[in-house]
Amino acid sequence: MPRIPQRELDELKRSVSLAVVAESQGHKLRKQGRDLVLLCPFHQEKTPSLVISPEKNLYHCFGCGAAGSVVDWMMKTEGFSLPKAVLRLREFAGSAASSSAAALPAPSSPPARQTLTDLDDDGQALLRQVTDWYHRNLLNSPDALAWLEKRGLNHPELVSHFRLGFAGAHGIAGALPSPHSKEGKSLRARLTGLGVVRESNRQDHFRGCLVVPVTGWPESYDPAACGRVLQLYGRRTLPDHQIKKGSAKHLYLPSPLAGVWNEAALKGSSEVILCEALIDAMTFWCAGYRNVIAAYGVNGFTGGHLAALQYHGVKRVLIAFDRDEAGDRGAEAVAGELQQAGIDAWRVRFPQGLDANAYALKSGNPESALALALEQASRMNSDAVTASEAVTASGKNPSSLAALPGVQAPAVAAETGELTASGELLLRSGPRVWRVRGWQKNTLSDVMKVNVQVLDESSGAFHVDSFDMYHAKQRQGFVSTVASELSCELAVIKRECGRVLLALEARQDEQQRAAETEQASGAVTVSGEDEAAALELLKDPQLAERIVNDLAACGVVGESTNLLTGYLAATSRKLDKPLAVLIQSSSAAGKSSLMDAVLGLMPEEERVQYSAMTGQSLYYLGETSLSHKILAIAEEEGVRQAAYALKLLQSDGELKIASTGKNEQSGELVTREYSVKGPVMLMLTTTASDVDEELLNRCLVLTVNESREQTQAIHAMQRRAQTLAGLLQSSEKQYLTRLHQNAQRLLRPLKVVNPYAEQLTFLSDKTRTRRDHMKYLTLIQAVALLHQYQRAVKRAEHRGQVLEYIDVQPSDITLANELAHEVLGRTLDEMPPQTRKLLLLIQEMVKEMAQREGCQPAEVRFTRRDIRAWTNWSDNQLKVHCMRLAEMEYLLLHGGSRGHLLRYELLWDGGSGEENHLCGLLNVEENEGRNRKLDVAASKLPSGWGHVGAKLGDEKPASEQAVQGLQPKVVGVNGNAVIREKKKTPLLPSPPSVSLPS
Repeated sequence: MPRIPQRELDELKRSVSLAVVAESQGHKLRKQGRDLVLLCPFHQEKTPSLVISPEKNLYHCFGCGAAGSVVDWMMKTEGFSLPKAVLRLREFAGSAASSSAAALPAPSSPPARQTLTDLDDDGQALLRQVTDWYHRNLLNSPDALAWLEKRGLNHPELVSHFRLGFAGAHGIAGALPSPHSKEGKSLRARLTGLGVVRESNRQDHFRGCLVVPVTGWPESYDPAACGRVLQLYGRRTLPDHQIKKGSAKHLYLPSPLAGVWNEAALKGSSEVILCEALIDAMTFWCAGYRNVIAAYGVNGFTGGHLAALQYHGVKRVLIAFDRDEAGDRGAEAVAGELQQAGIDAWRVRFPQGLDANAYALKSGNPESALALALEQASRMNSDAVTASEAVTASGKNPSSLAALPGVQAPAVAAETGELTASGELLLRSGPRVWRVRGWQKNTLSDVMKVNVQVLDESSGAFHVDSFDMYHAKQRQGFVSTVASELSCELAVIKRECGRVLLALEARQDEQQRAAETEQASGAVTVSGEDEAAALELLKDPQLAERIVNDLAACGVVGESTNLLTGYLAATSRKLDKPLAVLIQSSSAAGKSSLMDAVLGLMPEEERVQYSAMTGQSLYYLGETSLSHKILAIAEEEGVRQAAYALKLLQSDGELKIASTGKNEQSGELVTREYSVKGPVMLMLTTTASDVDEELLNRCLVLTVNESREQTQAIHAMQRRAQTLAGLLQSSEKQYLTRLHQNAQRLLRPLKVVNPYAEQLTFLSDKTRTRRDHMKYLTLIQAVALLHQYQRAVKRAEHRGQVLEYIDVQPSDITLANELAHEVLGRTLDEMPPQTRKLLLLIQEMVKEMAQREGCQPAEVRFTRRDIRAWTNWSDNQLKVHCMRLAEMEYLLLHGGSRGHLLRYELLWDGGSGEENHLCGLLNVEENEGRNRKLDVAASKLPSGWGHVGAKLGDEKPASEQAVQGLQPKVVGVNGNAVIREKKKTPLLPSPPSVSLPS
């Protein structure tokens, strides 16, 4: 609508009498001096305090302070917007401007001797005056108001909201000028043409009826019907015995049945209740169901109704016709039309012989009774049988479904609402839209903390708040505030809030079931072709060699031992006691690349990667979120706060914490238990040389190759990646990644039995070897588990339970020994690998300096600058490692105080450089079916080493056997420490053929 000129507003304020407007609305005005006084419509009062000044055409209330012009009065009393108020005032102004025009007299005043001339062609202004007269007459008719009260239509806003009226015993015809006068004849002729006055007897057509106007709204599908009175409905209020036999109870104007009563409610609702008659529809409206319309009788569903439903986007219609034969036939006919238009049709079935109004009255609680009837509605043309049908079939006819004996209401699916793209839940009820946010965050079954907004689209009023839906006091406070803000019945908002809660529970259950299904079935399904390729890989006799080659094809240079160890450790996640891996190196050496290369071949759904973790974060991950998965953390520094929890999770396979919180219901402090179940495979990287000892001895330590040759190889690989061959290699990497991930998905968490476990040996010179021994045994299990498709799956029954397992083969022990020499040997060495590497480089430098100066190595003195020039290491690295060598008494400090230059002396005079070799492991070699004699007797071994070194098949127990070649040779003396050369067991590239005991 175009902007209303201020000049027109000023003219309306002057020309339209505020007193006339107030009287037309039914207010009783009393003269007091020059002013008029009346009861203020804006607040409750018994003594009139609102004053209308006819001279100024203004009003003012001394009680509540309301004041303004006739425009303000129209907007506030009728709830109109400014454009609609102006349209209404134009009608008043037009009637007053014509010299021959006069308003219809008030019901209590004598007939006016004036002629009414309608200003439009179709009598809209006259119809509005007729409905206003009926409305004022109803307000002055106690009997008519009592009839509404008797029918349960006692909502305080019903009469004013729908402009209900009452024709009275004589109707409007008795208030017209004399039929013998010119004015009376003209006015009667106009009313006869409209059908308000009957032509036969000149009496009011709606005499003795409650009158309900049906108007067109601005939201209508037909803009031409905007604000027009399209039809009048009359319902006789006299008892049946006082109505002439054959007379109709329901009356309409003789014009075509047009318009939709309460069409404004269709705008904000996707679900609508359709009643057979207006009395039934108003019964629903008074019970809080504002999304209700009415047909013009059992066969009065018009094309206008269907067009309005389609225009406003209604998706579901609940047909609440009378529960009789005619009502059932009418409902079937309406359902057919709705279904052809793509609208879902449901039947609301009352007890046999009752309509909505009678059912609500007999129930004693209309809100609950109608709610139950709506909940038990069934889809039309479906085989669903409601409780009322079951009772009807048994011949019973109760007054309400709530009182049906022995009949249980069928389960009703909770309305789940609409879910937006952002995850908001929307539910509509009449003009109100409920929007719920944050419901996905609730993982506990006893908490439902959400953010809820309720918007009334018809008035624009809304309320929003965050609270726990399971907290009774918070929910009740929210309901009360919403009812007040939206000017709605408390019971209506309470019922809608309950529906929202049911919808939230349904959504939460659906989300939980989906998560459980996804977790049970797995997020990825392996196709038949991919499964065949993965099985071919797992059955390859050279599986370990293929893994190393595939990692090299993925762009990883060298590091074959570290990569294979990491791959086996990641595979051990399916065991009851998985391994843990710590990748240690200096900055930019490639530790992250090594970890990413291994993790890239593991299924995405079975690994969890973080950059850092707080101290308490592990305890709240959920019971099964880490079970048999890989937990990878980028830097060990990022989990120092969570180191204690990680150590417990690795050792015990489970975390439990008791945390204190507040009970939402009682407000008291309560203790809740949170747990995280393992086992979990842990993979960390670090640049620190000083790692927490408790965490370090639980992990396999992998050290990245930092040699110049390795750096040159990495540079060559980086350059190759820029070529066409590198591009093709990238494509091959994607194939290999998918291949290994599918292979890992096919691995079953079988039990692994080691029949040679009692013959295995291990060092026992330190208490920490108790944990390292378990790492060694688990490494053997991981090798066997990886080769499960090359083993026979065996079964054992124990106490009614069938256990599936595979046996360890000698080749598994051989491969584990090869890796253990490199990995566990480095782990058991108290000196970090970088520090030992620097010690060897310093030894070479000292030898070269001694030869150049012609002296003994023990006489050479050198500075950190000499070391830096020889090794090309950074000064920060040298400072840390030289300090550690000095603390371990491998270097002796000279000077360094009072400005003197700090010099070093090398105290270590020997070593084979093979300190990574792990002594005491079983040497699995082919012996042509015979047991080889031991070269060294157990009694000659150092006491700290224990008895180690048995052959597979030896009859003597391990405690009475020794290992071949384990007697170290003395190569030098460093103070009181004897330096011994340790002999390395040769690596076996292929599994040997070993004669095994039965």
